[in-house]
Amino acid sequence: MGQKIEPSRIALIVEDDFEVRGLAAALLEETDLRVVETASAEEALDYLRSHAEDVAFLFADVRLPCLMNGVDLARTVRLKWPWVRTVLTSGLSPEDELRDVPRDVRFMPKPWRALEVLIEAERAVQAPRPH
Repeated sequence: MGQKIEPSRIALIVEDDFEVRGLAAALLEETDLRVVETASAEEALDYLRSHAEDVAFLFADVRLPCLMNGVDLARTVRLKWPWVRTVLTSGLSPEDELRDVPRDVRFMPKPWRALEVLIEAERAVQAPRPH
């Protein structure tokens, strides 16, 4: 029997709705990424400050509690950690909230399709690691 190799790269989920976050986590646990869950942009940034080199995929809601929303988080991540593949999601109309989203950030409306999330995660796994 072979040993299961633990994934070394991380999918960081940022979602304040516990059930939606759990659904995304269950889906992403089927990939070659280890899943880390946070409920706010501030929590996600705290995590990234010490683990960014291992984070390959950021999946974040646009509307988040506290001071930063998902768009602010995406802009910060693209500036500081450009290798992190970033996907934003929202149940609201994209025109309302996405004016300032960086061009290389993908938007997925809610309810998102599992296959689309898995494809984005796979692209993150295939991307080169930071030096």
